[in-house]
Amino acid sequence: MKLAWILWLSQLLPQPAADSLCLSTTLYLEARDQTMRGQQAVAEVALRRLDSGLWGDSMCDVVTARKQFAPTLVSPRTKLNHTEAWNQAVLVAFEAERNWALPRGQRKEIVPGASHFAAHAIANPSWSNAYQVARIGDHTFYQVQKLVPPSS
Repeated sequence: MKLAWILWLSQLLPQPAADSLCLSTTLYLEARDQTMRGQQAVAEVALRRLDSGLWGDSMCDVVTARKQFAPTLVSPRTKLNHTEAWNQAVLVAFEAERNWALPRGQRKEIVPGASHFAAHAIANPSWSNAYQVARIGDHTFYQVQKLVPPSS
């Protein structure tokens, strides 16, 4: 599967299937070589960003916001052809979504408050001097800004 095809498909799918596909794709691209805990932490950042509403109203909007996650940073021709890693990303995405649907006090948070992450082997963002929440595998998780869901 090519990334461009997956992103096109996500525009046709109903919610919440589209969001699950976009989160799975992001986990595959960002963290397929990381532990399950590392993948869960990446998912948590994306879900926290979705809650904030600052990057969009859907997971697909969040992960395709300009220069935020791998779906906008890699070539649309990128192939997602490692089946085992794809299956793992889908499972982690589904579990992360289930966990995040729980009330705030009942969620299992791996990187509490983290709004950003970076793989320093390939990036050195300007905000990497922010508060470091955790380092898991090749990723460091940061609280660059306090993300709060909008008031209802």
